[in-house]
Amino acid sequence: QVQLVEFGGGLVQAGGSLRLSCAASGRSNAMGWFRQAPGKVREFVAAINWSGDSTYYADSVKGRFTISRENAKNTVYLQMNSLKPEDTAVYYCAAGKYMRSDAKLYDYWGQGTQVTVSS
Repeated sequence: QVQLVEFGGGLVQAGGSLRLSCAASGRSNAMGWFRQAPGKVREFVAAINWSGDSTYYADSVKGRFTISRENAKNTVYLQMNSLKPEDTAVYYCAAGKYMRSDAKLYDYWGQGTQVTVSS
């Protein structure tokens, strides 16, 4: 069992930046970030493997978001730059065996943190 806790959400103006953190209670090979806006399905944002040398991004955030991890602290980060109003959502951290975009392949989930981008 791995417990995940997200930090760092908040309100930011369009064009601004936020950094999300996700602290895990144990090791997980792959870590991912997903988001869910009101009335929409949960969507993949980014994923990273254990060593951190392989990452995968949704097209909508490529070039603006960066996922990274610090295994000594069991923590994964999501640096979000050039934020847009359409990035507004609850952001969830997830842990699993494989670095995939399919939410069903992740075993553990955090409670989520709200990110709101104002125009």
